[in-house]
Amino acid sequence: MQTMILVLCTFPDESQARQIATAMVERQLVACVNLLPGVESIYRWQGQVERAAEVLGIFKTSSHLYPALAEALAAAHPYAVPEIVALQPAAVAPAYLAWVLAAAPAIF
Repeated sequence: MQTMILVLCTFPDESQARQIATAMVERQLVACVNLLPGVESIYRWQGQVERAAEVLGIFKTSSHLYPALAEALAAAHPYAVPEIVALQPAAVAPAYLAWVLAAAPAIF
């Protein structure tokens, strides 16, 4: 059974986030992507505490497309270790769920 998932992925800037998000929608791997600029990330990288301004992408797709989406995001992403995290909502409005599943119908 197909379910909807949300995939979180951060990007270094709006231009790259927009380019990759658009490509994922065009390839029908996602129904929609929300881009949230102005995210500040504080993280440990190579033994140092780092801070960076980033753009968070929230990708809406179906669970069966996650492997293909994760692979495509990793291939297109500028980071050596991109954040690609899938979450399954506890509840989704039926009409919205139907739209997401219909808008990202690619089968691999």
